[in-house]
Amino acid sequence: MRFGRIRKDSPAGPGIIWMIPCTDDIQMMDLRTQSFNLPPQEILTKDSVTVTVDAVVYFHIQKPLHCLLNIQNNQYATELITVATLRNILGQHSLYNLLTRRESISFKCRTDIDKTTSRWGVVIERVEIKDVFLPFELQKAMAAEAEGTRVAKAKIIESEGEIKAAENLKEASQIMMENPHIMLLRYLQTLNAIASNNSATIFFPFPMDLPLVTPER
Repeated sequence: MRFGRIRKDSPAGPGIIWMIPCTDDIQMMDLRTQSFNLPPQEILTKDSVTVTVDAVVYFHIQKPLHCLLNIQNNQYATELITVATLRNILGQHSLYNLLTRRESISFKCRTDIDKTTSRWGVVIERVEIKDVFLPFELQKAMAAEAEGTRVAKAKIIESEGEIKAAENLKEASQIMMENPHIMLLRYLQTLNAIASNNSATIFFPFPMDLPLVTPER
């Protein structure tokens, strides 16, 4: 700037920049990607649940002249608009959507923030929601709900297994009724399995109804 007005060769650099002392003024702009952490924000979700959200923002200066002339402090203004936009968008979602749709919510935040910061020459690269802190009572309730869901699924799987086992036993019993020799072989196989354990004692009740094997003539 010369006498407070933008020079024709602005923005200048990088490299050697010639200036006239006492008349020219140079404002240095960092064009690299910058980041800042948002302070934890307490947000009331759509289903009236209070959560604490922690996020990080990545941005860079694309148009140095816009950043110098249109805004006094670009980073501070970007932080303020990010906090306001993040609170407005997260307040429109339920807790379930907030926990399961972080990527789409982050993209929505980045798009809305970039609409405002583009007039300042600032481009928002990413808005990432790092952590969502839930109240301790809500964590306990969610854990109990998840445990109940797992128990219910386990009982359903167990009952389905019993139904399939009963169907298989029904088919096996029909096959055994058609051929009595199979029942005798199954009985002897069971006795063999029990006899393999030396610490077991087997009692045979009498009379014992066993299928009679008649030799073929």
